[in-house]
Amino acid sequence: MIKVVTGVEIDRPSDEVFAFIANFENNPQWQSGQLEARFSSEGTLRVGSTYDQVAKFLGRRIESSFEVLEYEPNRMIKASSTSGPFPITFTRMVEPREGGAKVTAIIEGNASGFFKLAEPLLSRMVQRSVDSDYQNLKKVMEHGE
Repeated sequence: MIKVVTGVEIDRPSDEVFAFIANFENNPQWQSGQLEARFSSEGTLRVGSTYDQVAKFLGRRIESSFEVLEYEPNRMIKASSTSGPFPITFTRMVEPREGGAKVTAIIEGNASGFFKLAEPLLSRMVQRSVDSDYQNLKKVMEHGE
């Protein structure tokens, strides 16, 4: 089992930060390795909404589908993979702070097959990658980079 927790403070209103990170189609703008993400469900974001993503990890193309499990507007979103080689659940939380927002992310996954052999190394790689992604989110949200 891999569990990674990270956080970042962003100098933007919390509702803007949440709207950006809850729109999974924005993932490729700030997450390394994300090639594309598209909603596969219709209508407004809610529990049960689904999206598909294509990522590249350790030189492998990974296609996955996700479903929203929990959703509190402007506060928290939790989704879990429904297909793909690496079962993963992530939670993104946003809290208002003076002058901005605090974002906390929790990523949990179960390595299997090829990835199971490298689980200790994989855990450190995922932590570094997630930390970097959330620093990149800060840059994108604050400076439009």
